[in-house]
Amino acid sequence: MDWDKLRIFHAVAEAGSFTHAGESLNLSQSAVSRQISALEESLDVLLFHRHARGLMLTEQGEALVRTARDIAKKLNMAEARIIESRERPAGPLRITTTIAFGSVWLAPRLKEFLEDYPDIEASIVLSDNELDLSMREADVAIRLTPPTQADLVQRRLMTLRYHVFAAPSYLQAHGMPMTPSDLDHHRLIIFGDDARMPVPSLNWLLDVGVQDDHKRKPFLQVNSTYGIFRAVQSGIGIGALPHYLNQETGNLVEILPELRGPDVDVFFVYPEELRPSNRIAVFRDFLIRKIEEFNA
Repeated sequence: MDWDKLRIFHAVAEAGSFTHAGESLNLSQSAVSRQISALEESLDVLLFHRHARGLMLTEQGEALVRTARDIAKKLNMAEARIIESRERPAGPLRITTTIAFGSVWLAPRLKEFLEDYPDIEASIVLSDNELDLSMREADVAIRLTPPTQADLVQRRLMTLRYHVFAAPSYLQAHGMPMTPSDLDHHRLIIFGDDARMPVPSLNWLLDVGVQDDHKRKPFLQVNSTYGIFRAVQSGIGIGALPHYLNQETGNLVEILPELRGPDVDVFFVYPEELRPSNRIAVFRDFLIRKIEEFNA
């Protein structure tokens, strides 16, 4: 089987169209279409159903694309190992983590890492949804939940402690709650139903200090930690946030310091196949050192 045609087939299957695949391969749409037709002719099977809305893999196409993905994955690994054979760690390093942790904690610290390792081409993908590391959507992840896939290596980096915060402007307008039950009369900002929470109990502000059958209602619901952080900063209301956010910015007031929310562990995660990678090792060691400095 012609690998060049298989490579183009893989690109088309991932892109879902000849046009988008051609853009990624720097080929014309017609050239991509001809290569796919030639591959189908050589195999004597139809690999795609052609529709006005795009392409859909046939049953035979689904079977072939699994093999093509596996080959592409192994070739990418071979390329990475060749790059890693240099004296200095080099090559692409795609990092994914949550929007809040990546924006507030990680990004400001990367300057030192990139200066120490100028041959590493780092990129950050911020998302509160987990990218699939086994499909190489990213090389490494900093996650607030332990991985469930067996082929992923994990290391616990730190524990996030949740505290209660408000902006000075909010406290000036609405007063300082002195007891947990005082939260009944304040504007609470919590996670919405569509939020991806590392633990289900992160909306504990609705329940702490509640007496009898009283039920608190949130003033605002947000689907991400970073969104809650920015809403609290703006003076909208009171929110429960991980301690690092205020340690990094210092512009919020901790209220009811006796209250503590659930602890959330942070993990460094990467595929087993990348264990020998120098890029992964130096970035892991950098993270560990920076977290030790942060916690000192």
